[in-house]
This record gives sequence, structure tokens and C-alpha cells, in this order.
Amino acid sequence: MRLALAILLALPYAVTATAQTAPAPAPAATPAATPPKPWTFQWRYRHEAVQDAAFARDAAADTLRLRVGFQHAFGHGWSSMVEAEGVVELNDRFNSGANGQTQFPPVPDARALEINQAFVDWRGGAWGTRLGRQVIALDNARFIGNVDWRQNMQSFDAAQVQWRPNAQFDLQAYWLGRMHHPVGDNARDPLARERELDGRLLRGQWAVPGGSLVGYGYWIEDRDVASASTRTFGLRYAGAWPLEAGWRLGLTAEMANQAAYARATGGDTRYHLIEPRLERGPLVLRAGFERLGAGSDRAFQTPLATLHAFNGWADKFLTTPINGLEDRYVSVQGAFNVAGKAATWLLRAHDFQSDRGVDYGQEWNAQLGVTLRPGLNTLLKWADYESEGFARDTRKLWFQVEWTH
Repeated sequence: MRLALAILLALPYAVTATAQTAPAPAPAATPAATPPKPWTFQWRYRHEAVQDAAFARDAAADTLRLRVGFQHAFGHGWSSMVEAEGVVELNDRFNSGANGQTQFPPVPDARALEINQAFVDWRGGAWGTRLGRQVIALDNARFIGNVDWRQNMQSFDAAQVQWRPNAQFDLQAYWLGRMHHPVGDNARDPLARERELDGRLLRGQWAVPGGSLVGYGYWIEDRDVASASTRTFGLRYAGAWPLEAGWRLGLTAEMANQAAYARATGGDTRYHLIEPRLERGPLVLRAGFERLGAGSDRAFQTPLATLHAFNGWADKFLTTPINGLEDRYVSVQGAFNVAGKAATWLLRAHDFQSDRGVDYGQEWNAQLGVTLRPGLNTLLKWADYESEGFARDTRKLWFQVEWTH
């Protein structure tokens, strides 16, 4: 893998040198633009406290993440990026997946020192391509995501091609060879470190009146866990329309069909999402219904998603139960100033049931974020899951400080 990454990083030099052997016409004069910073740094401290009725002891995890990236443009549309990530466990009062502290509830922010991204990229006209280790987040990351909430981000060894002939249409194709799990390379369970994949993703986006329409097909073979292989086809619409007095009406709707793929067995199942919203400036009122259906011997699954963002922050439904999941939720969010600092807030309530009408439980989520200065942000976040037969009562509290430069 290291040799392959070295070849990828060296390739743009060779291509650029070949292209420069023949004189090229001088480009037309353009206004000077501020070049992107070649180096990026991100530092994040997090405290996560967990009370889970399934465990006799509570977890209290303190972790620190440092992410450093370097990007360089070679000319002729070629560029490359390398990004490293290190995670430190500052105590051992939690089960990180790597520290063996199984008497505590899990907090999957394990110690790590990894190459998060290392790719070469080419952009020219309507075409673009990227090859190497990269983060991928499609649409709202419900099916393919980067899991940036965890200290160790999810990334893929992948290749992508993009064709965007105009502003109204965008076509993307991906091949996924390996998924690097957020638990990291030090996880005690080998299947939690990474997965060997043969994944083919095709996504097209069209601009339509008031919003956009996305059609997708995901063929994902998991070569480590055959039963996790799926084929998914879907359509997603997102739009918004102005109303009176500064209000806007928004709507997101999605439906998908999923079936067993490659060596997996079982019947097909369906996914539905309907989410209307009202917006006025930073104030957003939202209601939603999400269904991950129960099928024959399997339920609708999204193992490569940014799962923490969906179905409650207590993370009780990272794997869809065999009887499926229906999530009815409402939320309100806004912004204000506190002591001259910009702040955002969010409140959300969930009601969970099986796809066959059995109650699972309810959950409340709350979040407050304050920007202390540009690039320096704090976050206070809370989740309270009350079980009605599925899993156990769970409360989580986070405090986080993040600095980006």
C-alpha cells in the first residue's frame, strides 16, 4: 500500500514534465486569486460521558485528535493531497475497541496514527478524476459517508470519475476497494479495522425547478462479511420555495430498494424518507419520517454511512434491527449571540418503532455550539434514549473544543 501511494503521489510530476516538453500557448490573463493554504491543521479535544443501563459502570472518555494535511497543485489540472490523523486516549475509563476495557460502555475513539487521505486528483473542463485514499460523502451521507463525528474519520481506497457538462447535470462513478473504519487499525476485532470491498457506485444529479433530483445505484460486495453485501437503487429529491414574510418551505423525499448482492442471501427491502421543513433565516422547523424496512431474513442496512447523524445521537440503531426501523422525529434549530460570540442551538425528539408496529423507545437530543473566534469552536451535546424494549436506557453528554487552521 505504501508503494502504491508513493507511485500515486509521484504520477502528477511525471505527467506535468511530459506535458511541458512542448511549448503551450500563453493563457489569457485572469484576475489573481488567493491560492489555497498548502497546510491544514485541526486539533480537537472531546470529553464523552456515557450512562448505559446495560453496564454496571459509566464511561468517561477524554480523547484528543490532531489532523494534518498537505495539498499541492502541479498544474495542468493535477493536484495531490496527503492527510495524517492521530488520536490519543487520555484515560481508560471507556471501551475504545482497542484498549480492552470492556467493563465500560463503548466510545469508539481508539488510539490511532494513520494516513487518512492520500490521493491524486485531475480536473479539466467537464471531467475530473481522483485516485487513492479519500473521504467520500454523498448527499446527506445516509448511504456513503465520512463519519467525521468520530475522532478517526472513515475513508476509502477508491477511484472516482466525474462528468459535469453543465450546471444542471452531474454524473459520478466510484469504485471502492477498501473501507477504513473509524475505530482504527488498533481495534481488537479485525473486522472493525477495515473491510475489503468491491463496491461500484453510480450517482447522477439533475437540477429541477426549486431543487435537485438525484438517482443512484450502489453495488457493494463486502469480501470480509458476505452477508453485508447489498445492491441499492434509489431516488432523492431536495427543494425549497419562498413564502411570505421571509419564510421558506423545504422538502426532502427519498425512496430506495435494497437487495442481497454477490454472496449474500435474503429478500429485498425498502427505504423511505419524507422531511418537510420551514425556514426563516437561521430558524429551521423540521419534521420527518424515515423507514428502514424489514424484509425476508434481513432489514435495510447502511453500513458505510455517517450513522451517528441519523436515528438519534445515542447510537442505538447503528445496525438496523431485523424487524426494521421507523423513526418519527421533529426538530427546531436557530442561532443567537452570547457575550458577543456567535452561537447555534438545536433540539430534536425521536419516536422509534419497528417496521411492524412494535415500540422501541424515544430519544431527546440537544446541542449548543459557540464560536469563540474564527476557527475555534466549542460544542455541548446531549442524548437521552428511553427504551421500551429495545436495547437499554442510555444517556450521553459531550463537551468538545475544536481548532482549525
